[in-house]
Amino acid sequence: MNALLLRVSRATPRELPAALWSFVYFYSLLAGYYVLRPIRDEMGLQLGAGELHKLFTAVFLTMLAVVPVFGWLTKRFPRRVLLPWIYGFFVANLLGFFLVMEAGPQTHLVATVFFVWVSVFNLFAMSVFWSFMADLFDTAQARRLYGFIAAGGSAGALTGPVITASLVGLLGARLLMLVAAGFLAISMVAIFMLRGWAREDAGHAAAADAAEHQGLGGSIWSGLVDVARSPYLLGIAAFMFLYSLLSTSLYFQQAEIVPKAITDSGQRTQLLAGVDLAVNVATLLIQLFAFERLIQRGGIVLMLAIMPALSIVGFAAVAISPEVAVLAAFGIVRRAGEYAISKPARETLFNVLPAEQKYRAKNVIDTVVHRGGDISTAWIFNGLRALGLGSPTLAWLAVPTAALWLVLSVGLGRRAKRMQAS
Repeated sequence: MNALLLRVSRATPRELPAALWSFVYFYSLLAGYYVLRPIRDEMGLQLGAGELHKLFTAVFLTMLAVVPVFGWLTKRFPRRVLLPWIYGFFVANLLGFFLVMEAGPQTHLVATVFFVWVSVFNLFAMSVFWSFMADLFDTAQARRLYGFIAAGGSAGALTGPVITASLVGLLGARLLMLVAAGFLAISMVAIFMLRGWAREDAGHAAAADAAEHQGLGGSIWSGLVDVARSPYLLGIAAFMFLYSLLSTSLYFQQAEIVPKAITDSGQRTQLLAGVDLAVNVATLLIQLFAFERLIQRGGIVLMLAIMPALSIVGFAAVAISPEVAVLAAFGIVRRAGEYAISKPARETLFNVLPAEQKYRAKNVIDTVVHRGGDISTAWIFNGLRALGLGSPTLAWLAVPTAALWLVLSVGLGRRAKRMQAS
């Protein structure tokens, strides 16, 4: 068995325990998140499209408040101390949601708080995970082991939606909180085991001591200055803003169309979990069989342009036929393409930057610009709805936006190609 695990993970015998526990960590983290995600989206549907602009505003403001606190904590406490407390806090939150839902009918306030909590949890749980991996493994190890570790995340992303789709009708949303809490508790166990491995490994002991006291990412304000001064970074920020604008637009289409077609909450949750499962299966298939060919034949320009082009077609299809099946199919294609193609290509845009600037700018673009796009779209969409515009008209308005995104993507890809060549 050991020989098989060594071959599959590409780890050395000394690294194998860390590779396996990292696999378990990422598996349990994403399984827990994908148990919760369909429940969050269903709560968003229950609150209604008219409330989504308030939800996105709450997510944005909460994130702005939490990011500085999070940065302060990471600079003042060793990660070996901080990480278990972070996940313990998340587990306690889920137990709290369970108790509140068990005590009485779900209220508007509970649904709002849960929606915001899951959105913010996803951002920080992933940030903590990859920072911890960077502490554990050097560049050479990362190249060998990250594929195996990422497979754990893919497996978890497949497991979570299956659990929710299978059990939400039987257990209800409140008991699934305990299932997700159980997965996060497994993540905590993995953290303790990985921490012990790093302490026992002579090659990592000194590095671990130093890394545990480093903050995660850079200052938001210095990152904003970096972005404002660089036309290249402004292009990346515009790319992310348009991506976020169109993603949120599709989310609002979902909030309009799905509740009218499916009135039962449990059935809607099952549908959303099924969409998540299809997205994750499609993502895995693209990663395994198409990604390498696409990047070798088309390069960065094609990789960046695929999603804008698909968005033009997809929003036109939703405008012509605003049905659940069309919406779900477009959502699956778009999200799978984002995870498997657009996001990896977008990450390479930062490779030409100096390390410190890269992390500062990326932090700003992934948080302020991304969530700023969400909140801008939410208020624009709400205003257009107030003017009486329906889903088909709003979908048509997204088509020229996607065309603008396509033009920007091609230009940005060509700029990145020139910078990488030089």
